[in-house]
Amino acid sequence: MNSQEKKMSTSLINMTSKLLKQKKKLCSSIVIGFMIGCIIAYSIPRKYTVIVSLSPESGQSASGGLSSITSMLGISSLGNSDEALNVSLFPELIKSTPFILEMLDVKVHTKNEDSLVTLSDYMKKQKSPWWNTVMGIPSKITKSFKKSSPVTPTEQKKEGPLFLTPDEHGKIKQLKACLSAKTDKKTNITQIKVELQDPIAAAITADSAMAKLQAYITEYRAKKATEDCIYLQKLYNQRKQEYYIAQKKYASFSDANRNIVLQMTKLETERLQNEKDLAYQVYSQISTQLQLAQAKVQEAKPVFAIVEPASVPLYPSSPNKPLIIIAFIFLSFISTVIWILFSDQILYYIRILKQS
Repeated sequence: MNSQEKKMSTSLINMTSKLLKQKKKLCSSIVIGFMIGCIIAYSIPRKYTVIVSLSPESGQSASGGLSSITSMLGISSLGNSDEALNVSLFPELIKSTPFILEMLDVKVHTKNEDSLVTLSDYMKKQKSPWWNTVMGIPSKITKSFKKSSPVTPTEQKKEGPLFLTPDEHGKIKQLKACLSAKTDKKTNITQIKVELQDPIAAAITADSAMAKLQAYITEYRAKKATEDCIYLQKLYNQRKQEYYIAQKKYASFSDANRNIVLQMTKLETERLQNEKDLAYQVYSQISTQLQLAQAKVQEAKPVFAIVEPASVPLYPSSPNKPLIIIAFIFLSFISTVIWILFSDQILYYIRILKQS
């Protein structure tokens, strides 16, 4: 055994003997860690998690059908398969302020109360750990000293996400922390997760969030297709009128110059006929596009398959009380061990820092 190994073994023996001499402190640290862990674990309110999954049935087959028809007819396809608002934006959409404001109006009931209340009112009843209340005391004291100025007519409450009260900001922040979504890029399956302190309220909220997300996508895509249809209807009416005018000009000129055989008359007749034929060709193409747009209003609406519906959880998902208690016991024990072994060095460095 070389000198280094001897030093290491000697130091280990010294450390072990130090710890054995302080058995009472170590046992006390375990008890203290257990007590703190219990206080923390039982102060955190229980939360129930509900996860729902939905998968959009891609509208590519319908779009493909329309594209094949339009390509056969020699006209450009309507719309774009890459929608600006798609399922990949669900995680961002579910955190958006307009969506959260709509969610706050959802009616829920709890395990202990059958009466329906808005999610906004329910959020007020959610409990928080005692240390949140303690930490919030300074801000409450500060607010109490602030003088409230009278509200002028121009400062009256206005509707919409641009004019939110501090209370609404707080509720939005609170609900954003409880509501989330993630989309698997490979499968396009979206999981919506809700964490609330009541299992029934969590299930209702998850189901409502799923329904609202579907409605957002459906409304957007149907709106886009309807706008295309309205635009093509206006274009159709214009081209139809132009065709009728060209048709009347050609018919009037032909009737007026029926028995006249002149080169100029012949050229003018051909020109008017070409104008009429061209107007008819454009009118016919727009008519076809309008029919396709009318069909797309229905085809553009996405269909969602519910992979995992909302269900009331039987057991809370958090807090993990045994894990919290074990963690605090471990931290307390390790802290005591470090203090017993290295307290002299720690105090020495503290004195040096104070002197400097």
